[in-house]
Amino acid sequence: MYHTIDEFMNEWIREAKSTEKVLDNLTDESLSLKATPEYRTLGSLAWHVVTSLHEMLSRTGLTFTGAEHDSSVPVNAKEIADSYRTSSENMIAAIKEQWTDKSLSEMDDMYGDQWPKSLTLSIVNSHQIHHRGQLTVLMRLAGLRVPGMYGPSREEWEEFGMETPSN
Repeated sequence: MYHTIDEFMNEWIREAKSTEKVLDNLTDESLSLKATPEYRTLGSLAWHVVTSLHEMLSRTGLTFTGAEHDSSVPVNAKEIADSYRTSSENMIAAIKEQWTDKSLSEMDDMYGDQWPKSLTLSIVNSHQIHHRGQLTVLMRLAGLRVPGMYGPSREEWEEFGMETPSN
């Protein structure tokens, strides 16, 4: 959990850049990929990452323009990436305008439980990281380039001329 808005912002901006790199590497053709018939498509999972920003934070009373949870999954990868950027930027602006560090201790009804805003922010950030990991697996299955996030990806290591493990 975060103790200050700045603490959240510093981590969010870093993690959002990694999410943007992942979304920027999606292709229109890759959006329909499913690992198995009962799982989400790569596109619907990516769209879930985008729409969850507004869906989760609107429950706290934060008002901002963002992709709506019940909206249709775009068929264009660029639209998904652009919508993420817009939703994230609008969310950041709204938090800075509408909340203070003291707001982080306020409780909100979140899915039948009471969460302080600081916990909600932590979960929103962890949620995107969790799904970003799933996206990278689907990207590998689709033959897409996976960007490095906490260090170089396999492709980036190869570009550096480094030997990569075969498994």
